[in-house]
Amino acid sequence: MVLTDVDGVLTDTGVYYSAQGELMKRFSIRDGMGVERLRTLVDVETGIVTREDTNIVKTRAVKLKIEELHMGVLEKEKLVDDILKRKNLTKDEVAFIGDDTNDVGIMKLVGLAACPSDATRFAKKVADVVLEHPGGYGAFRDLAELIIDAKTKATKKGKK
Repeated sequence: MVLTDVDGVLTDTGVYYSAQGELMKRFSIRDGMGVERLRTLVDVETGIVTREDTNIVKTRAVKLKIEELHMGVLEKEKLVDDILKRKNLTKDEVAFIGDDTNDVGIMKLVGLAACPSDATRFAKKVADVVLEHPGGYGAFRDLAELIIDAKTKATKKGKK
C-alpha cells in the first residue's frame, strides 16, 4: 500500500482563496495516472492521509477511486496501526510520501518513506528516497513508477 499526504505532494502547495474560502487546488494528472497504474499493474492500493478536510480532497479521491481516505488527521502516525490491522499488512509493506514536519512521524514508521524534491529539510532528512519531481508536478508518479519497477522485477525473479 502507498499512503500519501495531499498538500505539497499531490498539490503544489498553492491554494486559491476567495471571500467565500478555499476554492481550488492544483493536482497533477500524471500523479493520478500513477495511482491507476499502481492499482492495475501491480495491485497496490493508494490511500490518502491528510490534515486537510475539504470537499476538494474528497472529490479527488473519488475521481482516483481511492477508498482509504483519512482527512483531518493531526497525528498521522497513530493511524498506521489501524490501517495495518485492517489491511493485514506489515509496516514493510507500506510506503508513505510526505513533504513537511507533520509527515515525519509516519515516514519513520513505514517500510519506504519518500518525499518530493521540494519537500522541507525535515522530510528530506528522514526520507529513504527524495523523488525527482516537486509536489503537484509528478512526485507521486515518480514513487509509483519506482514501486511498479521493483514489483515487476521481483515478479520476474519469482518473488512477490
